[in-house]
Amino acid sequence: MKTKFRKASHAVFSIHLHVILVAKYRKDVITQDILSKLQEVLSRVCEKRKCMLLEFSGEENHVHLLIDFHPDNNISQLVGSLKSASSRIIRKEFQDYLKSFYWKAKDPSFWTDAYSVVSVGGAPLEIVKEYIRAQEKPAH
Repeated sequence: MKTKFRKASHAVFSIHLHVILVAKYRKDVITQDILSKLQEVLSRVCEKRKCMLLEFSGEENHVHLLIDFHPDNNISQLVGSLKSASSRIIRKEFQDYLKSFYWKAKDPSFWTDAYSVVSVGGAPLEIVKEYIRAQEKPAH
């Protein structure tokens, strides 16, 4: 498979990141509805930062993102934006469901503080995409 390059005003690039976000306390809180809303929100954040969400899936306590990354961004700032926007929206829209898992009003985060980010330039992207697609879906 041939590498596809994107262009910016003064750059040609092909940067792909595999990002994993884990639910706070690794609780099994992600449902199909939450997963769908997360995909919508995370895709929107990526677009605002000139990135593209190429693949997305998750299990009951974590999600995987394959991002076509734009070099105008800082990785940690992008991940921070992804986590804060999605946390804010998920905690608001699924408040009744989530209050049995997250009861501390002073700690409104949906995600754990940590995250994983891996450059996937070495593995063929189709293999990474298949790995992400193969994640077990939430049972409920």
